[in-house]
Amino acid sequence: MKQPYLLLTPGPLSTTPTVKEAMQIDYCTWDSDYRSVTETIRSQILTMAQANPETYTTVLLQGSGSYGVEATVGTAVPREGAVLMIAINGAYGHRISEIAEYYQIPHVDVVFNEDEAVDPQRIAAALAEHPEVTHFATIHSETTTGVLNPIEALMPMMRERGIITIIDAMSSMGGVPINVDDLDCDYIISSANKCVQGVPGFAYIIAKKTTLAQTAENARSLCLDLYDQWQAMTKQPGKWRFTSPTHVVHAFAQALIELNAEGGVDARYQRYHANQQLLSTGMQGLGFDLVIDPAIQGPIITSFAYPSANFDFAGFYEFIKARGFVIYPGKVSTIPSFRIGTIGDVETTDIQRLLAIIGDYQQLNR
Repeated sequence: MKQPYLLLTPGPLSTTPTVKEAMQIDYCTWDSDYRSVTETIRSQILTMAQANPETYTTVLLQGSGSYGVEATVGTAVPREGAVLMIAINGAYGHRISEIAEYYQIPHVDVVFNEDEAVDPQRIAAALAEHPEVTHFATIHSETTTGVLNPIEALMPMMRERGIITIIDAMSSMGGVPINVDDLDCDYIISSANKCVQGVPGFAYIIAKKTTLAQTAENARSLCLDLYDQWQAMTKQPGKWRFTSPTHVVHAFAQALIELNAEGGVDARYQRYHANQQLLSTGMQGLGFDLVIDPAIQGPIITSFAYPSANFDFAGFYEFIKARGFVIYPGKVSTIPSFRIGTIGDVETTDIQRLLAIIGDYQQLNR
């Protein structure tokens, strides 16, 4: 069946025919071949993230990326004697704060405007005001707007203070170069359906072994116990504690093969960056202003302000969808806007076609 439209979203995203094809076979979770695939994935994720396997491990967890974030926060932070600081500049930072509320974790929220990046100087000042902080969490690519936050500047100040670090790299891992060894973070989280270009079904957490080893019995949830999931995969390599998404795992294995064939993360970043630059320039030429300063804009998703107060986004969306593309509504709370993703099985030729369609819409609605 022909794909009815191309997803210009931040994940799920459009996958290649070969990734889809990888899901056409049923597998047994106990089978040695399947368990070997799981172990290969765990190793390849570390290589992709430039994480030393002597220092770091990969834990796979059923569910969406938010399951991985919740499992990490709920396992990493002890039940007593700990305070979590959260740097927030969008909906996904707020989601970490909401997780902390559910688990009754004491937390300090440092909130920035949605159209600005996390400021390391403000974080340093907040740390000085709150010496009780033991853990720190932030988003790398804040999908609310497309802002890339400066994790390279934030991690050293945490190391200096002995603070355990959690990075939500949901929308960047595999599509933006990240060197985990250089960051020396404790946890970094992503999911199968983002820049690696797999399909939804599991999250993956890269964790420092020495840090994770200290978290036994911290978890507030049976299914979201990251420590126990790690122990199960360590004692029985390739075995998940509970039923794993076998088809998704094989799709992800194929997606990793294709990431390497493309030239790795650096090459994929260049493709995504070219897509985003063409989109940004073309949309501005069609009368759509950028919400985010290009200096802090990532290559994953771009926010555009409505061109007028009476702009009909629903009609705009349906016009584009009928011609082969799906985009995203806006998530910025203060600016009427919409978002267009530039990741997945998408090339600059696709962006050119999109721009032509939007140009046609503008002509018809003058």
